[in-house]
Amino acid sequence: MAHAPKTRSEKAVLSARRAWCYLVLVLISFLCLFFFYILIVNSTRTHFEIQKGFSLLPGKSMLTNFKNVLADANIPVGSGIRNSLIVSACSAALSVYFSALTAYGIYAYNFRFKKAAFAIILLIMTMPTQVSALGFLQLITKMGLKNSFIPLIVPSIAAPTVFFFMKQYLDASLPMEIVEAARIDGAGEFYTFNHIVLPIMKPALAVQAIFSFVASWNNYFIPALVLDSADKKTLPILIAQLRSADFLKFDMGKVYMMVAIAILPVIVVYLLLSKFIVRGIALGGVKG
Repeated sequence: MAHAPKTRSEKAVLSARRAWCYLVLVLISFLCLFFFYILIVNSTRTHFEIQKGFSLLPGKSMLTNFKNVLADANIPVGSGIRNSLIVSACSAALSVYFSALTAYGIYAYNFRFKKAAFAIILLIMTMPTQVSALGFLQLITKMGLKNSFIPLIVPSIAAPTVFFFMKQYLDASLPMEIVEAARIDGAGEFYTFNHIVLPIMKPALAVQAIFSFVASWNNYFIPALVLDSADKKTLPILIAQLRSADFLKFDMGKVYMMVAIAILPVIVVYLLLSKFIVRGIALGGVKG
């Protein structure tokens, strides 16, 4: 048990260490939030004001930029937000649920090749998306699923990274005695998972829901390959189109405003689920 500092020198050293820690935390927080602040500031400035250089003070063109973004017929922001929400929310839900189900199966059951199955899932985690992109595109084209949300949502069921986090969390926080007691009481396996295991895994589910939502929301590569029609394109594609529509005539104020609009749903999701983050990350990393 640590003893309380008894001398003035010990108290001074402890105070200095605390002050240094607070200083580092304040610096890191400033660096993280500074770029968001500049984004908000530039979303309130005109294209010519942004070209003049850096400014810490907001401009007076926020409403104008917002109206210009909404009025652009070539960039349907409303449908882009809707499409991104559909794809991101469904992908996060499927990824979190089925990854938790797979992790529970690996954790709670003893079967042949259990270790091999776990190793294969981890090996898949090392494979870049770009490696299989061409084959994936050819497959969905033959299946008639191109220009559809299905290829963007259904594959999220197989999420090795989410599975690994869930498995680590179960190792740290779920005693097998609880599962065995439920079985003795006559509970079915899916009932046990849905009504006993999932409530215990709420912190891990919330953390991975945030990560999966943000990853899907910011995903540009696969949606750009799959989606063709303007009414189905997601926000990252529309932002890229707005930036590259005309290099000499594009409006930086509109670009910053659209990026600010794209960030808002992510911030809302984070705030709704943030209370679980610290607990979920801490318990998920207890056993490695």
